[in-house]
Amino acid sequence: MAGIMSTGYRKTCVARVTMKAGDGSVLINNKKVEQYFPNKLHQLRIIEPLRTVNKEKQFNLTVQVFGGGLSGQAVAICHAVAKALSDMDISLKPALREKGFLTRDSRIKERVKAGLRGARKDRQYRKR
Repeated sequence: MAGIMSTGYRKTCVARVTMKAGDGSVLINNKKVEQYFPNKLHQLRIIEPLRTVNKEKQFNLTVQVFGGGLSGQAVAICHAVAKALSDMDISLKPALREKGFLTRDSRIKERVKAGLRGARKDRQYRKR
């Protein structure tokens, strides 16, 4: 198996994942997952799609991620891993879809509107 490439997104984060047959190691920006994500919740979030389909020790993940913060990057990697799994085996797609891993979270920061102090905040109204 040569490897399956997939891209995941969250806010301003972009994660490119290459999934190859292996022993379950994860490299993120040429660092081990424990070094890149010290928080256990972020580490679990990344391998959650693999756990859902019982394949966590069958693939090595090589990830290039940039943009945003650590939580957004973890969700972007999760999205990319789920997409790679569904591309590899179409029968895994319903289980991943049910857990919501294949749905891209499209929420981003709202832009500042002209004449306002922020995206929605306006000046205080005074009647008298």
